Amino acid sequence: GRQFDVAFSPDGSRKAFYRDRNLWLSAANGVDEIAITTDGSVASRIKYGTASWVYGEELSQRTAIWWSPDGREVAYYRFDEQQVPDYYVALNQTRVQDVLDSEAYPKSGVPNPIVDLFVYDVASKKSQRIDVRGGKPFDNTVVGHYVYHVEWSRDGRELLFFRSNRRQNIMEVVAANPSSGACRLVLREEWPTGWLMAEPRMAFLEDGRRFIWESQRNGWDNYYLYDLSGTLITPLTTFTNAEAAALVKIDEAAGVLFYTARDGDNPLKLQLHRVGLDGKNDRRLTDPAFTHTIGGCVARLGSRPEQPPAFALCSLSPDSKYFIDIYQTHDTPPATRLADAATGQTVAELAKSDTASLAGLGLTTAEMFTYTAADGQTTLRGLIEFPSAFDPAKKYPALVSVYGGPEFAELTARETFVTPNPIAEHGFLLVYLDSRAIPGLGKRALDSIYLKLGQAEIDDMAEGVKALWTRPYFDKTRVGIFGTSYGGYASVMELLRHPEGFAAAAASSPPTDWRNYDTIYTERYMWIPQENGAGYDAGSAMPYARDLKGRLLIYYGSADNNVHPANSLQLIKALQDAGKSFDVQVGPDRGHSPVNQDRMMEFFI
Repeated sequence: GRQFDVAFSPDGSRKAFYRDRNLWLSAANGVDEIAITTDGSVASRIKYGTASWVYGEELSQRTAIWWSPDGREVAYYRFDEQQVPDYYVALNQTRVQDVLDSEAYPKSGVPNPIVDLFVYDVASKKSQRIDVRGGKPFDNTVVGHYVYHVEWSRDGRELLFFRSNRRQNIMEVVAANPSSGACRLVLREEWPTGWLMAEPRMAFLEDGRRFIWESQRNGWDNYYLYDLSGTLITPLTTFTNAEAAALVKIDEAAGVLFYTARDGDNPLKLQLHRVGLDGKNDRRLTDPAFTHTIGGCVARLGSRPEQPPAFALCSLSPDSKYFIDIYQTHDTPPATRLADAATGQTVAELAKSDTASLAGLGLTTAEMFTYTAADGQTTLRGLIEFPSAFDPAKKYPALVSVYGGPEFAELTARETFVTPNPIAEHGFLLVYLDSRAIPGLGKRALDSIYLKLGQAEIDDMAEGVKALWTRPYFDKTRVGIFGTSYGGYASVMELLRHPEGFAAAAASSPPTDWRNYDTIYTERYMWIPQENGAGYDAGSAMPYARDLKGRLLIYYGSADNNVHPANSLQLIKALQDAGKSFDVQVGPDRGHSPVNQDRMMEFFI
């Protein structure tokens, strides 16, 4: 959750840097230092030129100092953390003397840091405060409770940023006049029945005025072309039963956008499209029977934490006439082709995987299966990996590997080729399950888990296990589950809430009660506990501790400053109070981390 503490001017002659909670300016070699701010201090709990921890952790805010393109001005953050409680984590507990790590860590429902932006004029040596909240006070409803994704316009005339309310169901793109501090609205997004994506993609065209904007405003992920005046020029994609995924390349000379979408023959299969920058002539260039890995070519686009890029190298030729396509499915190994970027036709097959050695090992390819979510309507998918020399006449125990967080596709069913996993070689079926929390099913599916973490997505994955009960080789009495962070939470909740489906769980670094986690992440999905107490109670592991029937392994790192050890300790206390037996592993002086896999497998075996 940290930011870079120095930024060099565009010509490299100066640097602005953070030190002792203030912002400083000097020559690039460090001489001629001057303090831009002076009232930042530990005592005042005010700081400049850096951000509060939660901004880096949950909004990917890695910068806090921004030079204008001409180097005449420097924009910077100010944070007031006076009302934010500190959280302390003991470090060096394996040494003779420990130390305390202190962080202003706002947990759900407590006051957030007050954020402001300033612009310093190098020539006049004066700073101008930006009116990030339109003159309104800092409260939970104001759009400007969170201010992030800060950057200068290409011409340096305006400072651009995102701002949202605390509930994160209203977001605005704003342009500020650096001389007066006045702000104007560029565009606004609202989603009253859930949350807005925190970090939509915003990619500028060469003129620095037009930009491509990602939005789920119609209930599905799409791209739109805007002007900085606030004018919607045209929708670029218009999906209403699938979702756009990643921007791949913007070719202004050809007037074309290349992008991927989740519109294969199932939503897990990514496809490459091209569409005119006028929104016309959208064409899918790839075979929907496969998923396609296409490297992005858009500089400085970044990626959302919940959907990191799979491949970083640009796959389009410089003239946009050809692209390299890696295509595969869960049970078809990857192959690579050169294709025509106008038609999608194959120009040449470049490479195919040689799996002869795998076939000689007696391995069974992974299997995709479908099941119905707990709502009785939504079709979901799961994936099974088999041990070598699998015999369908025998019964096998199963392990579910899980993450499960909202909009994450990690450790879910997938259409990239599944290679052998050593865990399966212990004699287990290895299972991955989807829920309505995965990306690609539309906002209405995500709305079903809003205010209810630990309920709908947990029930969905339990249905995935139950869908396997009819298979003669699946031993429904010996199903375990394991995961880290949200995956640790999902593991605990499955064991406690669905003992009919799970006999054991290994939970690493689990957030066991959402009251223990930070404001931005938690409240995006759960709102505040003062107004959603029932949701927080239902999503807490502690009330279910008395219901423990299976075997549970809890692991936490003693130096975890993200999901604090208090999460595991609260669950341990609740289980002890209920007279339950369970296992605990501690990572001395380790941070947010998983249990050692060998120890975990000993537990399951």
